[in-house]
Amino acid sequence: MELGNISKPTYGPGPEAPGSSTPGLVTMAHGFLRLVQPNPLPVELFNFGQSQSGFKQEDIHKLLLYELGFLVCVAIGILFIILVPLVGCCFCCCRC
Repeated sequence: MELGNISKPTYGPGPEAPGSSTPGLVTMAHGFLRLVQPNPLPVELFNFGQSQSGFKQEDIHKLLLYELGFLVCVAIGILFIILVPLVGCCFCCCRC
């Protein structure tokens, strides 16, 4: 088995969509993920070989900016979880 050069690995262009019988759904899922999280992961914040004393304020800001799309989706989801039953209850109980 040939291991190649372990110290300098070579990477391809990126993950490709798996072959599927539903290419439209795969394209839609990848489009959603690109829309929600367009920013690359700030790798410089993680020092794996060194001890970390904690995150600074600017590091937390960079991480929140990275996760901003998912945070917006969670906020919209919580809003729907609260509003849909409330509106349904108002339609059910307050029929005029």
